Amino acid sequence: MQKPDHHIFVCASFRGMEAKGKCIKKDSMQLIPYLEEELEDRGLNAMVTTTGCLNLCDDGPVLIVYPQGHWYRKVESEEAVDAILDSLESGTTAGEYLMA
Repeated sequence: MQKPDHHIFVCASFRGMEAKGKCIKKDSMQLIPYLEEELEDRGLNAMVTTTGCLNLCDDGPVLIVYPQGHWYRKVESEEAVDAILDSLESGTTAGEYLMA
């Protein structure tokens, strides 16, 4: 695998060995198959990784995009994922979801 242009982290709420945070309860893991499919369909060179709890439960599900360093909040739908991927393609940010 070549080095990805983007690395997308999705909060999976794990603290130690247990999912204790809220992102997983807000279906963050359900976004991953759609996210991976869209990345492939759009031809974006990106990797998706789950993380432990990011301690931002009230803002979850949380998604982080590197190397841009953009933290997105309340990524609760495929429409939110689309907005974030659209922003990657255009070199902008998905302001509606961007964490200030």
